[in-house]
Amino acid sequence: MEETISLKEIFEVIKKKIWLIIALAVGFAAISAAYTIFLVTPTYEASSQFIVNQTQSEQQNAAYDINDIRTNVELINTYNVIIESPRILDQVASELNLDITAGALANKLQVSNANESQVVNVIATDSNAIMAADIANTTVEVFKQEVPQVMNGVDNISVLTEANVGPNPAPVSPNTALNIAIALVVGLMMGVGLAFLLEYMDNSIKSEEDIDQTLGLPVLGVISTITADDTASVGRTKKNKSRVAEVRGESVGT
Repeated sequence: MEETISLKEIFEVIKKKIWLIIALAVGFAAISAAYTIFLVTPTYEASSQFIVNQTQSEQQNAAYDINDIRTNVELINTYNVIIESPRILDQVASELNLDITAGALANKLQVSNANESQVVNVIATDSNAIMAADIANTTVEVFKQEVPQVMNGVDNISVLTEANVGPNPAPVSPNTALNIAIALVVGLMMGVGLAFLLEYMDNSIKSEEDIDQTLGLPVLGVISTITADDTASVGRTKKNKSRVAEVRGESVGT
């Protein structure tokens, strides 16, 4: 016969182990907060934007139509690959005196264009906010200088937005509040799971129902637990009764 557990029994288990569940949740949240605040290095982000149009000579000699825009948009993926190539990033690392390879510098960059537009976003991340802005701006400048030599006909690159650092830059990671919330949820889940595991492994008999369910024997009697307070209460009751008897005896004698 399959054993089932009712909703009431679930709440009883949670109520019985509530302090264990709370302790695990608070412990996980505290560990996550300490790890995020003291051990994780904050990362800052800076972005620069530029646009690549048709060549200046083509703009002077031909009308700018929708086909030119489509062609420029199709070339965006090519520009993204060029920006992250060693030819560009080696020069960026050299100008910024960075002792890292082009591959490591590429991991700090994210190049994309939004909604198939001609605008290219260059986003740089670093543990230093100023360095992140320098990487983004220098990458765009080096690309602007080198791309005409790599691709014929591309000589009209316009920088729309330069990366800059505000007075109080905020890190993009780690997200302390999110990490604590996740740790709190995980702690609660583990606490509930541990509570049910301990309850499942507890085979001790605590009530008359446990005897009936476990051993299948009828209960003939129950021996109550007598505490020190109960003993003292019984003693006081007997003492009061003896005093009452003495008073009654004295009354009868008189």
